[in-house]
Amino acid sequence: MSRSEAPRRLLEVAANSLASALAAQAGGAGRIELCTALELGGLTPSHGEISLVRERVQLPLYVLIRPRAGDFLYDDDELDTMRRDIEACVALGCDGVVIGALDAGGDVDTARCRTLIGAAAGMGITFHRAFDLVRDQARSLEDVIALGAERVLTSGARRTAREGARRIQVLMEQARGRIVVMPGAGIDAGNIAELAMLTGAQEFHASAKRVHDSGMHYAPSDTLGMAGGETRTDENEVRALVQQLAVA
Repeated sequence: MSRSEAPRRLLEVAANSLASALAAQAGGAGRIELCTALELGGLTPSHGEISLVRERVQLPLYVLIRPRAGDFLYDDDELDTMRRDIEACVALGCDGVVIGALDAGGDVDTARCRTLIGAAAGMGITFHRAFDLVRDQARSLEDVIALGAERVLTSGARRTAREGARRIQVLMEQARGRIVVMPGAGIDAGNIAELAMLTGAQEFHASAKRVHDSGMHYAPSDTLGMAGGETRTDENEVRALVQQLAVA
């Protein structure tokens, strides 16, 4: 296949608000993963946020389904919470959801994941970075493939995708086109082209965020940790990422 015929690489942006999703769309992203609390690794956004983004953003919209911070070992009540959140995403017309559950031994909890996938009623499925906490990524990749997920998000079990590039390449070789292996974590315009070259991946995940200054003219001397700028996706950061992917 010639370079001109090569598949177009896609940037998925982890957007933590409507403003972030609109910035991602304006910057040329190919897909949105909507979430909140990026500082906690991402949690499920509110029903209102999902509804507004679905109304105002034309990109494919996947919603992160994660009820709390911490590990990915969920009890029955948490499973029911996630199932209901997924059902809400179906009703709102989302394109997919981003899920993941592990058992106490560090393997993919296929039974709970099947419950969540069943609630998705045919929507697209991404398995999130719970995959980076499994005890055996090669075995778990086969489990995720068997579940029917479209893609798996991974840093190669390292803090950043650049550090885990070799492992990501190995996972792609194992996948053999049966699932998309999507690098994520610490990706920016300065390393995305190199990461594409090292891994051969076609889809990439980044938040492209920066801190926007607060519009408040008044702030008490003790803000109790509740004041300051807002962290959100930046249109120019997204555009720079997309431009680097285009020449990679």
